[in-house]
Amino acid sequence: MLDLRAISRDPEPAVAALARRKDGSDERLRAALAARERLNALIPERDEARAARNAGSEAIAQAKRSGEDASAAIAQMQAVSARVKELEPEIARLEEEFNQLQVTLPNLTDPTAADEDTPIREWGERASEGRDHLELAGAMIDMEAGSKTSGPRFAYLKGDLVFLELALVRWTLEKLRGHGFEPVIPPVLVKEEALFGTGFLPDTEQQIYRLADDPLYLTGTSEVPLASLHAGEIMDEVPRRYAGFSPCFRREAGAAGKDTRGIFRVHQFDKVEMFAFVEPDQSAAEHERLLAIEEEILQGLHIPYRVVNIAVDDLGSSAAKKFDLEAWLPSQQKFRELTSTSNTTAFQSRRLNIRYRPDGGKPEFVHTLNGTAVAVGRTLIALMENHQTGDGGVEIPAVLQEWGAPARLG
Repeated sequence: MLDLRAISRDPEPAVAALARRKDGSDERLRAALAARERLNALIPERDEARAARNAGSEAIAQAKRSGEDASAAIAQMQAVSARVKELEPEIARLEEEFNQLQVTLPNLTDPTAADEDTPIREWGERASEGRDHLELAGAMIDMEAGSKTSGPRFAYLKGDLVFLELALVRWTLEKLRGHGFEPVIPPVLVKEEALFGTGFLPDTEQQIYRLADDPLYLTGTSEVPLASLHAGEIMDEVPRRYAGFSPCFRREAGAAGKDTRGIFRVHQFDKVEMFAFVEPDQSAAEHERLLAIEEEILQGLHIPYRVVNIAVDDLGSSAAKKFDLEAWLPSQQKFRELTSTSNTTAFQSRRLNIRYRPDGGKPEFVHTLNGTAVAVGRTLIALMENHQTGDGGVEIPAVLQEWGAPARLG
């Protein structure tokens, strides 16, 4: 949520920041500010009229008790009452308009966010060819059984691939703990307030599974419950960093073809997510820190990748800036999105009312950031395709073998 009070003092920079999104949010901001300005003028007038009406009622009653002529007081009160009746529906209309506009406003874009997807750097050697992950995994990925049980784009993972996933998750969590992140297994069913607080509502309703009989939603990322961990609090310590491991659920669509083949784009997947609460002047540095950790993980797994500064018109509503790490997939001969990290500044903390007290002073809103450490399914794809051998097998990096992964698949 934006600080419209502060923005109203000098709206043009904020309008310009939203105009970069090319989604009409700059015009919605202008409309919200206009509604707010009109409310600021009408509400005091209504309150004064109400007070005058109350005072008039008392004056009329007093005149009648004293046997005096109350006709002038009655006429004045009738005029004031008529004005109150005019103002109240107009104020109610403006409040509804303002509230509807306010919740649709995305975060202001960071000046350093790109106008179009911009590769920054690349690491590792691209393989020139290779089999895809379904060919390499064979019976260890059973899409047919998943579809029979749950529908398209669900899968059973079997055999050594299960131990590879568990080793990948454990290795990642240990690495993150070494960077100061507290491991968390959060709830995956959340209330509407948690999704609204993180900016997924109203914005991505079409991607979210909702329970029919309870007011709960399945989360598409543990960012949602991790952000709500301190909702309504004045935090006693920042920075605070968490590493959440959870299954994730998304109804996202995908074009038929490589995106929907195998486990690249499925409705259920596991993920390790980083989440940080920091002081506002530290969020830019924290964003770079999360990006560096994501790169460290991919380098530790020897997965070739590139870093991309994501275009502002492709940012989610809560993000001011976002980096993607795209892994090289030999079977597709292209880079594909594997992880991302976003700086959401104070957008989520305002919605969730999460503050800290700097040096014992007045509470201020924290900044929040998120970053995918490991999207398990896609990382398994990148591991298999980039570590495949000529005989159709896959050599597993030694760092994962130390946590129970097999030395080889196939």
